[in-house]
Amino acid sequence: MLEITDKQLLTWLAAWLWPFLRLGAFVLVSPVIGTRSVPARVRILFALGLTIVLSPLIDPASVPDVPVLSARGLSIAGFQVLIGIGLGLVLRMVFMVLEFAGQLIAQQMGLGFAAMVDPASGAQVPVIAQFYVILGTLMFFAFDAHLKLVELLAHSFELMPLGGGGFAPAALARVIEWSGELLGFGVIIMLPVVASLLVVNLAFGVMARAAPQLNIFAVGFPIMILFGSLMVVLTLGLLPEQVESLFSSAFGVAYEMMRIR
Repeated sequence: MLEITDKQLLTWLAAWLWPFLRLGAFVLVSPVIGTRSVPARVRILFALGLTIVLSPLIDPASVPDVPVLSARGLSIAGFQVLIGIGLGLVLRMVFMVLEFAGQLIAQQMGLGFAAMVDPASGAQVPVIAQFYVILGTLMFFAFDAHLKLVELLAHSFELMPLGGGGFAPAALARVIEWSGELLGFGVIIMLPVVASLLVVNLAFGVMARAAPQLNIFAVGFPIMILFGSLMVVLTLGLLPEQVESLFSSAFGVAYEMMRIR
């Protein structure tokens, strides 16, 4: 007769619970699937599906023989949550760059007051920023970043085994260094539009100086919106290459974080 002991049940539970905690934490903060527009039940089911797919790929020797409810088991569970959150936030920062660039462009156009609710954060953001975020979401799937995301999670169990602890301090320093590079990406995205709008503002300044009786605010406001919208459309051809570079940089930093010891 087949007998199953409590220890065997806890071992099987650990082999599924710890990966689920890492994947679940990643899904909660990851881009696209981790936004507020996706119901919590869908995110939980998605994390459970990833666990079912990826858990058989984990080397059984890398699963520590530790009771789940012990102090060591709880610390392992905490590390899995931190690893998932860290990887998810790195990829989420790409969309924050797009939102940052869109906000500055909207302010220069005079559309900073035209805001809508961002489904990702629930905050009010300018429509131009939301436009860039939507384009980034579409490119996320167009560049097969969702497949690379699953590949990243699969490799995470090889580079950071379940019993191996969390990120090293040097990995966190690398993320801080990379955040400075992200500001450069944001400036590159917004620079053509902002520089063009600055030239228009200088022209309005000369006009106001030459003809003080001209109501420059009444004339300039619609012109700034039209010219800014035109520049946004003209620079859209550069956006796919820039967004692809952002995604490549984010995945590269995620792998670096896991390799640094």
